[in-house]
Amino acid sequence: MKKLSLRTRVLTGAVAAAALGAGTFGAMSANASTPAAAPAAAVAADTANRYLQQTTHLTVAAATKAAQATLDAAEKENQRVSVAVVDRNGNTVVTLRGDGAGPQSYESAVKKAYTAVSWNAPTSELAKRLEQAPNLKDIPGTLFLAGGAPVQVKGAPVAGIGVAGAPSGDLDEKFAKAGVATLAK
Repeated sequence: MKKLSLRTRVLTGAVAAAALGAGTFGAMSANASTPAAAPAAAVAADTANRYLQQTTHLTVAAATKAAQATLDAAEKENQRVSVAVVDRNGNTVVTLRGDGAGPQSYESAVKKAYTAVSWNAPTSELAKRLEQAPNLKDIPGTLFLAGGAPVQVKGAPVAGIGVAGAPSGDLDEKFAKAGVATLAK
């Protein structure tokens, strides 16, 4: 049997180690797609624990229903708008861009929804607050123009609906409130 050089043995060892590592990584990746069982301590967590908090969020189905009702209300009045529904944390859940809605309307709708849920108030009311606190408009991600409405459960905000693209913020907000009303049915 021929003796291998030091260089060949090192290269062979490195290739073997790389193959073993790749196989282990592949096995880990494959297992990552299968959710692991929750630890027993997490399953038995006491919901009365003062370190835990329960919140209410809209389902994707409810957010979609509200967005579609909002868009339908705008279309009945021949308005071309975009609609955004964000969750309690301001994360976008659903957006719909109506046929012919302007390119700026998408981002404006998201910002109006975010603003409404952040302050738990219609954005038309919040726009009035700028007179006393003009620096509010500098908060990233917000837009203090009429067209956003909060979705509330027992007075607490759980989502926001924003509309942009109609000729006035009052119309945008009217359509947003139509989406909120759909969820109350």
